[in-house]
Amino acid sequence: MTPADPVVPASANPAGLVPAEPAASAGPAEPVPGTAPAEAARFWRSPALPGVDLLKARYVTHRFTRHVHEQYAIGVILSGVEEFDYRGARHRAGAGSLVLVDPEQVHDGHAGVPGGWTYRMLYPSVEVIAAVAAELLAGRGTPYFPEAVVPGAPGTPGAHAAALLRAAHRAAELGDDLASSTLARTAFGALVRDHAARRPPRPPLPAGDRAVRLAREILHERLVDPPTLEDLARAVEARPFALLRAFKAATGLPPHTYLNTLRVRRARALLDSGAPAARVAAEVGFTDQAHLNRHFKRIVGVPPGAYQRAGTYKNHR
Repeated sequence: MTPADPVVPASANPAGLVPAEPAASAGPAEPVPGTAPAEAARFWRSPALPGVDLLKARYVTHRFTRHVHEQYAIGVILSGVEEFDYRGARHRAGAGSLVLVDPEQVHDGHAGVPGGWTYRMLYPSVEVIAAVAAELLAGRGTPYFPEAVVPGAPGTPGAHAAALLRAAHRAAELGDDLASSTLARTAFGALVRDHAARRPPRPPLPAGDRAVRLAREILHERLVDPPTLEDLARAVEARPFALLRAFKAATGLPPHTYLNTLRVRRARALLDSGAPAARVAAEVGFTDQAHLNRHFKRIVGVPPGAYQRAGTYKNHR
């Protein structure tokens, strides 16, 4: 994205900047009473939104494992309830809510009601959000969103940003490049202006930080042939239980879950380069393609094949 459009005040909507769209109409259709609700997910990228991934989904039984993203995870719940653990607390996001998850922060996700939830998600890179913040709020640094769930129904604090995000996402789905780029930049600006804060000081490094740093380096280098916990502890001159405690305190994940997150992150890069999924599984250390599929979907929300087919998506209608 390039600097262009000023943030529109919440009280204004000049020239129909936000098209009228009922929140629930943007997601997959509600199930017919008496039938099992169907799951559906579409992941794609738009050439008008460089550095931003998009996901439109309805999930019922799907569960996101504990994981982290390199990007921000920003979205609007269209119907149902999503429940997720984040920063040491359980959160429930109902229809109309904004969901705001910072990069590299551990979280999961699952249905909070039997019927599941539908949502539209945008995953902007740190660079995209930092550029918006630099234009609007010089000197604030990389934005941090202290509230994971912000009410976004009409008349609530997040209503303006939620409406902009829904409209931007819908425009990207329809292939309207000018509208999607304008609305997305304006939406990100509204979020930074109204809902971001200065990042709090980092807490003191836990005991064993050196061992954790070395252990992470080893796991980054050994995706295909990772060591056992005992071998990892020996390599960093720590006791296994002490390393496990320090690693979880520093990263929010045990070493084996952290490793699978790294593998999926590397798999995404290889899939983006055009590598076939079967080869990718072996190159990142998964035993087979089914193993890759399972872990990939638990983190990304769609299987590798659907992710790779996404590329750029336009629907002219």
